[in-house]
Amino acid sequence: MTYTSPRHPQLFYTTAPMPCPYLAGRMERKVVTEIGGPDAVPFHNRLSRAGFRRSHTIAYAPVCASCTACTPIRVPVARFTPSRTQQRALRRNAMLHAARVPPTATPEQFTLFSAYQQTRHEGGDMASMTFPDYRTMIEDTPIETFMIEFRDTEGKLACVALVDQLDDGLSAVYDFYDPALQKRSLGTFAVMHLIDYTRTLGLPYLYLGYWISESRKMAYKARFRPAQIMTRGVWHDLDPAHYEARESAFLPDGLFRPVE
Repeated sequence: MTYTSPRHPQLFYTTAPMPCPYLAGRMERKVVTEIGGPDAVPFHNRLSRAGFRRSHTIAYAPVCASCTACTPIRVPVARFTPSRTQQRALRRNAMLHAARVPPTATPEQFTLFSAYQQTRHEGGDMASMTFPDYRTMIEDTPIETFMIEFRDTEGKLACVALVDQLDDGLSAVYDFYDPALQKRSLGTFAVMHLIDYTRTLGLPYLYLGYWISESRKMAYKARFRPAQIMTRGVWHDLDPAHYEARESAFLPDGLFRPVE
């Protein structure tokens, strides 16, 4: 008797080389696969633990031929201790109310998203997104996804986080905030809220995407300490010596960059 597995083989594809959006003069390639079907959730969980990220219904990871700058990073939330700068961000935003909401795009969110893109990332691909584009980014998900809205005492939307649920934690997909409140360090505050929320859920890790020590946009992630990175397929604690020497080369602590 011949046994035939009911599961279809999972196909992975490699993208064509394109200019790297983070490191000038370099080219990037990604391995991508589709997330879908009855096994979407466990498959996405395995991919996340292996260093992949989700965008819509696609999971991807960098496979650049001559560069390994993109390093998966996560925070073991039980051991996280906020720095003094991060504690100040908590105090500055203590009046904000956080609410978990379904992944449903709203005009209010899109207005905030557009203002953030035009101010923080003018000329970038996302700056030209329309409301249907934004709706697809938020709602096109085959797994459990939610949003956290942060509002002030008058109910005004100040910050939004898009988050994926994993079996071993949460994955911060994307954050954006009111650019007029830049000095409030809302990006840092949002990550710390997610760290605390992950801990409240009894889950061990908050996944922050890729850490790039050479990039101003992506180096900030190592400031959430202790952090773990993946190298050669193994998660391990990030040695503070890897980033403390470079701390002064980047923007002041507390400035937000999108979680990629």
